[in-house]
Amino acid sequence: MGKFVIKTAKDGQHYFNLKAENGQTILSSEMYTTKSACNNGIDSVKKNAPNDSHYEKLIAKNGQHYFNLKAVNGQVIGTSEMYEATSGRDNGIESVKKNAPVASVVEE
Repeated sequence: MGKFVIKTAKDGQHYFNLKAENGQTILSSEMYTTKSACNNGIDSVKKNAPNDSHYEKLIAKNGQHYFNLKAVNGQVIGTSEMYEATSGRDNGIESVKKNAPVASVVEE
């Protein structure tokens, strides 16, 4: 089972990474000013992850593939790691869909 790992940056802001069972980061959040807002972001990922239409498939300037997970209002709530191929990106989306809804939340 995957897990959300909440971390605190040097400037005191909070962010999370969604990690797959193997420990690989599959989705990262923006920075949040409060832990409460960070937890709300996690709840939004859990809610929106199963919906295919909330994934935006993109290609970076260097040709690598990645995706954003968006909330109903269109706001980006998580960004993937970079992938060499579309198949890797698509596998990453499937991993988020599988792991996010049931992932535990831990703090580091």
